[in-house]
Amino acid sequence: MKSKILDTIGMGDVDIAIFIIIILVIGIAAIAYCIVLTNKLKKLTKRYEAFMTGKNGKSLEETFVKKFEDIEFLLKENKIKTGDISKINENLQIAFQKCGIVKYDAFNEMGGKLSFALTLLDKKNNGFVINAMHSREGCYTYIKEIINGESFIALGEEEQQSLNRAMGKE
Repeated sequence: MKSKILDTIGMGDVDIAIFIIIILVIGIAAIAYCIVLTNKLKKLTKRYEAFMTGKNGKSLEETFVKKFEDIEFLLKENKIKTGDISKINENLQIAFQKCGIVKYDAFNEMGGKLSFALTLLDKKNNGFVINAMHSREGCYTYIKEIINGESFIALGEEEQQSLNRAMGKE
């Protein structure tokens, strides 16, 4: 059986029964593919509806609003904490963070090394040296200012050793 349509498209020599079988196979494959897609769409629809309803009937919009409020709160708190940390860092620059101590016998008649020289410095090596000399008559305490790791008043041997320890030179 000859078909004018098949002749027009250049398939006039193909048997019409084979052509119909090919069309049927393609149709069945298309129907199967549609069934698979329909099942996938149903699963996706169920997941979407479950997602949109949320837990205990909450709406997705309420959940988003709550999360955005939480994010805004966290951002504000982070700003506050960052400011606090900056203030702490500024205070650390002037806080005493280096120390050195040397115990010694100020007078040979005393034992036990009761005298000491204590140095306290900040980050820029500014601070003071306290020298406490213990004797039989009492304890004498002296303080000398340190600026940039140097004293304008002459330091004793123990005081200089304490200063060196505080600055990490010893």
